[in-house]
Amino acid sequence: MADVRLRPPVEPLSAPIPAGVPTGPRIAGRLHALVLRIDAATPADRDRAIDVLRALSVVGVVLGHWLVTAVTLRADGHLMGDSPLRHLPALTPVSWVLQPLAIFFFVGGRVAAQGCATARTGRPDYGRWLAGRLRRLLRPVGTLLFLWMLVVLGLAGAGVAHETISTLLNLVVSPLWFLLVFIVLTAATPLVRRAPGRIAVVACAVVAVLDVAHFATGGVAWVETVRNVNVLAGWLVPYCLGAVWAAGGFTRRRPAAILLVTGLLATVALIVWGGYPASMVGVPGAAMSNLNPLSLAAVTFGLAQCGAALLLCGPLRRLVGQPGSAAAHAPGGQRTATPGQFAWALVALMNLSVITIFLWHQTAMLSTTAVTLALTGPLFGLHTAPDAAAWVLARLLWVPVFVLLLVALCRAFQHVEGDSRRSRNKAS
Repeated sequence: MADVRLRPPVEPLSAPIPAGVPTGPRIAGRLHALVLRIDAATPADRDRAIDVLRALSVVGVVLGHWLVTAVTLRADGHLMGDSPLRHLPALTPVSWVLQPLAIFFFVGGRVAAQGCATARTGRPDYGRWLAGRLRRLLRPVGTLLFLWMLVVLGLAGAGVAHETISTLLNLVVSPLWFLLVFIVLTAATPLVRRAPGRIAVVACAVVAVLDVAHFATGGVAWVETVRNVNVLAGWLVPYCLGAVWAAGGFTRRRPAAILLVTGLLATVALIVWGGYPASMVGVPGAAMSNLNPLSLAAVTFGLAQCGAALLLCGPLRRLVGQPGSAAAHAPGGQRTATPGQFAWALVALMNLSVITIFLWHQTAMLSTTAVTLALTGPLFGLHTAPDAAAWVLARLLWVPVFVLLLVALCRAFQHVEGDSRRSRNKAS
């Protein structure tokens, strides 16, 4: 998982507004100046589409958790987890949009393979490269777990029911499996780089064989235990495709289109005729989940996502003003930022805090849930059962509140991720 490295700006961010920047509200002029500095500080050869894809995948995960996860107040006064997908199956197609993890592993595989290649041919060496990446991931996780340990102790001391504490803690900790898998795959990057295409095929075959065993045996305990291997094997597939991309693959649109079409067709076939659930996220009470552990349907859906990501790279580069694209800004004498430069500034800032956003987004939702419950009592769309379309609409109205609190949490804890990044850069 790479960070956005910006060249030192020519002038500090607090410098006076250059002559010619709009003289309307002073804040608008400073905003244009800041956006222009971020754009100018980005290396011209950086593929901005990769950063956009990473940002979109994280936004998808965050919105997915906020919209398809509910914390309801039960009659006994306990908070318990639920999902609108359990009550409103018509919302299942939403899970196809809000489960973009394959894109994250795809981008992560490309960036890690490129970084590993640099580490093995120049400096730093592989060990220092890996240590830097692990530091950036693990230090923010340690901060989150430490603070939530204090929260749990405080809740237990206040006499909060253990069912409520378990619900809150599970929603915070359960997404961390994703980082654990990413760490393992990152450490295996040198092996992946040797034959990424073949490894992807083998990993896909492993998932298929274990899924066949699942259906053939009716899900007996020992098969389900072995089938947990799919968590690694399944995400290894898009990670390997990212390494293929880093090695110069997918330079033409045809392979991307093949991935998209065959992935979608295979996914639909598995759902319609193979007995796989249609939802691409877990649904409470469902007999089978496509994510826990990863199923063949999730893998084929990931192939389609990787193909779509490749096809979107060109438009995304134009969207954020990639140098050399049709939408790139004029190189000299520019006084006001273009919409593409504003878009890139937002993407760049998000990528600088991508781990912080991922780690703390559930805390933002849960803090809103707990504080409002204590102050006002149960509120519709926040503490009530997600069993009606009106709940979905109400939930959408709560999303801006979650966003504001997440921004505050990022401001408070982004320095942990930033410190890890600076330590890594010093090592390199």
